Amino acid sequence: MRKSPATATNAATPTPGAKVENVCVYCGSNTGANPAHAEAARILGKALAEAGIGLVYGGGGRGLMGETARNVLAAGGRVTGIIPGFLSEKEQMLRDVQELVVVEDMHQRKRMMFERSDAFVALPGGIGTIEELVEQLTWAQLGRHTKPIIVANIAGFWDPFLALIKHMQSEGFIRRDMDVTFIVVARAEEIVPAILAAAKPSAKTDDSKLAEKF
Repeated sequence: MRKSPATATNAATPTPGAKVENVCVYCGSNTGANPAHAEAARILGKALAEAGIGLVYGGGGRGLMGETARNVLAAGGRVTGIIPGFLSEKEQMLRDVQELVVVEDMHQRKRMMFERSDAFVALPGGIGTIEELVEQLTWAQLGRHTKPIIVANIAGFWDPFLALIKHMQSEGFIRRDMDVTFIVVARAEEIVPAILAAAKPSAKTDDSKLAEKF
């Protein structure tokens, strides 16, 4: 385990088709009321490890965060946790990861998570999760990055959010030339294949079986 301070650097836009080495997972520090959410986190964690993809996440040991990280580790994968010092106790900082980065604030945490990741996944979560997801969608919309963004709509959790995006489009607040681009999958097993397919745009895939592009 290595602890290191956060340093801000200029984030580079990746070349489409580049190798996916690390995936950032946004998710709740609680497990939620539906057991399907925790099961999805466990499936994703194992799938990342089996694909040789590292996990970058918020560093906590509670909830879906802990479920994802522990299952990556249990399957022999690598985990980078990035957590502000003031949340180390509240989110029960997971010390068993290969790299643990303790930063000063939420801004440093999010910036470093972005810089170290080749794609982003949103599992179910609360206000913090949706804030992180929307930030990545905004940056992509503004052309600041082209990294794949996957919304894991487990048991329909994100249905209200997807409806809100459609509502914004219909009301004219998301212009056609400023579309929000991301991929929606319904099952945890579809997440890693969707990431790999999105990272290789030249590859031929059956979107109807793999993922739904929003």
